[in-house]
Amino acid sequence: MWLSYIRERISWILLFLFLLLFIVFIAYIDPTIAMSSILYAVFLFFLIFIFFVFFRYQKETQFYKSIKDWENSLDTTSISEGNSPFEKMIEENLQRQTLQLNRIAEQKQLALEQEKDDLLTWIHEVKTPLTAMQLKIERLEESQLKNQLSYEWLRIHLLLDQQLHQNRIPSIENDLYIEQVNLEKLIYKEIRELQSWCLEKGIGFDIDLSITEVLSDAKWLGFIMRQLLTNAVKYSSASEIEVCSTEQDEQTVVSIKDYGRGIAAKDIPRIFDKGFTSTTIHSDHAATGMGLYLTKKAADALHIHINVESAVDKGTTFTLHFPKENEFVHITGM
Repeated sequence: MWLSYIRERISWILLFLFLLLFIVFIAYIDPTIAMSSILYAVFLFFLIFIFFVFFRYQKETQFYKSIKDWENSLDTTSISEGNSPFEKMIEENLQRQTLQLNRIAEQKQLALEQEKDDLLTWIHEVKTPLTAMQLKIERLEESQLKNQLSYEWLRIHLLLDQQLHQNRIPSIENDLYIEQVNLEKLIYKEIRELQSWCLEKGIGFDIDLSITEVLSDAKWLGFIMRQLLTNAVKYSSASEIEVCSTEQDEQTVVSIKDYGRGIAAKDIPRIFDKGFTSTTIHSDHAATGMGLYLTKKAADALHIHINVESAVDKGTTFTLHFPKENEFVHITGM
């Protein structure tokens, strides 16, 4: 800031120094003027000027320092009040612009909230004909057609469910209810939802749950399990998916292992990125790249660590490490 101030005032400083030198030059060419008196006066002027510059630096840079430290937010209360006419002009313009930006931001936020509400309303309205469609599908007698329609119905149901949770993710902290969740009941429920798909692809499940209860949020944990099981079924065929739970270092660990196409090693660090699908299989147009992204978001809110191990054409294992009970103290205090 000091160098910036000097550069800003360099013309005034040079003018003052020029005037001092000019006085010395006049005394030099005029023998009637005592050079010693002139030099003494110039020295005093120079000292006074140094103190003056230091004083003005403290006074004039206070406003600009506050602007420099300003976090570029829409709150201008941290900016010092302007003293000079130019500073007041800048302050008034900043306040006027931030006020306008605040109004625009509020309008955008209201429009966004309205759009989210409309989308949630639409999703809930679509569920009614979907339920009716499911009942009609169950009445079909032709098994092949019934399985095909059940599979397509399930795809729509899962996409709507994903969209619903995507809209709820930003406010997930307000939606958590930590309790003892029956892990066995939750997993079997999610598997039953995928039954028609599994039958079509010849996929079975090997369930081994030595730990049957975990401390978590039932709704969001169900969503996490749903996404991981859906991925396992989607990328497998004619094989078994292994689901097991164990206890390690006083933590519950749940793993979901499939023997499907697997994930390339270079893709593993990016699978939880929003919109990322695959760098090796570009023909998978059905992939949205949102499932694992939302899964990671929900898991982070529940303090669940997800570990991934995979090999191409050998399968993938997702491991959920649940937090210890005492790590939920600040979550339940929300």
